[in-house]
Amino acid sequence: MPRPTHRLSGHTMAFVLAGGRGSRLKELTDKRAKPAVFFGGKARIVDFALSNALNSGIRKMAIATQYKAHSLIRHCQRGWNFFRAERNEYLDILPASQRVDETRWYQGTADAVFQNIDIIDSYGVDYVLILAGDHVYKMDYEIMLRDHVESGADVTVGCLTVPRAEASAFGVMDVDAGGRITHFLEKPAHPPGTPEDPGVTLASMGIYAFNWPFLRQRLIEDAHDPDSKRDFGADIIPAIVRGGRAMAHRFALSCVRHRPDVVPYWRDVGTVDAFWKANIDLTDFDPELDLWDTSWPIWTYAEAVPPAKFIHDEDGRRGMAVSSLVCGGCIISGTEVRNSLVFTGVHTNSFSRLDHVVALPYVVVERHARLARAVIDRGVVIPRGLVVGEDPAEDRRWFRVTEGGVTLVTQDMLDRRAAALA
Repeated sequence: MPRPTHRLSGHTMAFVLAGGRGSRLKELTDKRAKPAVFFGGKARIVDFALSNALNSGIRKMAIATQYKAHSLIRHCQRGWNFFRAERNEYLDILPASQRVDETRWYQGTADAVFQNIDIIDSYGVDYVLILAGDHVYKMDYEIMLRDHVESGADVTVGCLTVPRAEASAFGVMDVDAGGRITHFLEKPAHPPGTPEDPGVTLASMGIYAFNWPFLRQRLIEDAHDPDSKRDFGADIIPAIVRGGRAMAHRFALSCVRHRPDVVPYWRDVGTVDAFWKANIDLTDFDPELDLWDTSWPIWTYAEAVPPAKFIHDEDGRRGMAVSSLVCGGCIISGTEVRNSLVFTGVHTNSFSRLDHVVALPYVVVERHARLARAVIDRGVVIPRGLVVGEDPAEDRRWFRVTEGGVTLVTQDMLDRRAAALA
């Protein structure tokens, strides 16, 4: 097949699946869907898929929402409202709205697309890129789209290379020497290797490229199948593997990196431990995820806030931050901050200390508090003298302590603690 001479992204719509709760993030998703969870100081998780699409040249996007979608919708309205219809640019937010049946919400990932077929038709696109809205990575989708067209695939699946010992946590693919997927396996006990290396496995990233007419027909057929779960990973992709042409696209080919020697970066921040670590990793001297790369920026809603301020300079009461990210609107007052990520508008008070802490926006830390290896939810007020991260047994009385020893603190937890101690 001849190589395309035009950018395929201009004929593509990105459909972002952002309706899931992300229950493994525990209380962090009590009030927001996982794609709306804050990440990296200023962004939300969903911004990575949307930014990849925008930077790849895609100007037609849709976001399917369902679980507690208000904060996600508000974020997209505020931060992603620069698309202009007169330039043939669109970003549609598609909440589950019983468009097919008055008793039916989105029943699965495939059903979320099926219920909006008429909207996708109105875009007049040739290709549809299905994206998960809850992963952190940088990827040039144009490269994957060209791979899809040149291979003549019915579907092209974005794939990570992971050690076989870790692959049982993923949907994985068995491929032949030409990259064609021969089997699609959901969390197998014995994952297959790859033709070139039996020690690694190809795991699905939840990214799928389709020709729209082909996917449209498949979705209609799936909707009439009484045995279907209405899911891409469980139904649509395995059916194409069995009866069509499914190809694997290696993430390493389209990953955007700030240096050629950097390992391709992709994270599912779906647990509190993974969320904490991915944020703390950004404080490294040379983090694997480069948020400073202006050639591939992560677009988001930027609040109009003043610069961060550090005040007091005396022994035991010095406003300082070392190996940390401190966002705008923060006041670090007589506080020692180390190896921490402090989001917008956080205020800390004298004689307190933060060490390996992820403090989400507008947290207040009162005097003499000591926090270590913790995630503090948005808007939490840490009371005077509270100690977190030094006594796991005491932490477990009031807060959530993960298997990795990270303590999650929310305002509801603090309120219950205050009532019990009153």
